[in-house]
Amino acid sequence: MSDYFSFHLENRDGEARLSRFSTPHGVIHLPNFAPVGTQATVKTLTPDDLRQLGAEIILANTYHLYLRPGTDLLAKFGGLHNFMGWQGPILTDSGGFQVFSLTHRRDIDDDGVTFRSHIDGSKHRFTPEVVIAAQEAIGADIIMALDECPPPTDRDYVARSLQRTHAWAARCQEAQTRSDQALFGIVQGGIFPDLRRQSAEFLTALDLPGYAIGGLSVGETKEQMYATLDKLMPSMPADKPRYLMGVGTPEDVLEAVARGVDFFDCVLPTRMARNGGLFTHEGRLNIRNAVYKEDLRPIEEGCTCYTCQNFSRAYLRHLFQAKEILGLRLASLHNLHFMLRLMENVREAIDRGHFAQFKTDFLARYRISNQTKRHENRLAYETRRKEKE
Repeated sequence: MSDYFSFHLENRDGEARLSRFSTPHGVIHLPNFAPVGTQATVKTLTPDDLRQLGAEIILANTYHLYLRPGTDLLAKFGGLHNFMGWQGPILTDSGGFQVFSLTHRRDIDDDGVTFRSHIDGSKHRFTPEVVIAAQEAIGADIIMALDECPPPTDRDYVARSLQRTHAWAARCQEAQTRSDQALFGIVQGGIFPDLRRQSAEFLTALDLPGYAIGGLSVGETKEQMYATLDKLMPSMPADKPRYLMGVGTPEDVLEAVARGVDFFDCVLPTRMARNGGLFTHEGRLNIRNAVYKEDLRPIEEGCTCYTCQNFSRAYLRHLFQAKEILGLRLASLHNLHFMLRLMENVREAIDRGHFAQFKTDFLARYRISNQTKRHENRLAYETRRKEKE
């Protein structure tokens, strides 16, 4: 690990870990959650909003920024931090997930992938070297190796694609020229424990600054995801940060922290907010429902977010019914506040040795119907697949 980065494990409570990861743009206290700013913005929110919410890191998307506004322009601005006015840590994914989601617009081979832009149909080529160059121009603190995200339950395909992902990770490491960016490898392997272990062992041998877990929350059941993590985590390095990609429901975050995962990103809290779905400690609330038309209460009693401190459920419902943009902003503020406070509480519980009880108490109160589970799972998957965040 370069002098720009350091990982300090401060405490453990079972498998749950309390730690710090230092980057050139600040310290990330783990476990933590990264709001998603796909196209250099967390939708409806300003960088100052994010700072006041307590966000320590945000995620941006290499595929989208490569296409628009273009990495040459970002380099002229001195990188994404200056371009978007966010001076905290930034993580960029490789763009691989987005490219491979373009089922009818891409052609993959062992060297890389050729694809057509979803914007104008123009033809482009991603190789490990191109992706690293793009992320170096973007200037994120944490960058991701190019990988292939295969269907999680197709063992033959997963096994074949794993060799490509491993070769690409080694090429990404070789192509990297900036020491002020931490390159994370992405462990793949679908829902197959032996393939996950194989992937973790190969990538660990590269001695990268951190490791991500990809290919989950892409259509498998929650039970399959948890079982996969159970089998995988003992093979993950204990002295490096562990990042579970694309996972962001409260129950999934708590289950993953209990298995030793350190940080997360997901479009779900903000995407759900823009569709009227709001987090509370009692479960999800759909503010569009008519029952809230005359409800004078805040979204959640005791919540300290700006929305709950100033506005009623009735007003929020009115904004959504009237299709006013302010409704999307206020809902997004609340959901990100909820997730970031949850992570603060998780860190405190680990530090005090009470995480298992905290998790039990939270999940006992947090009601989620099967219908809501299906909706949220599908919403997260479709959002990631279509990349409309």
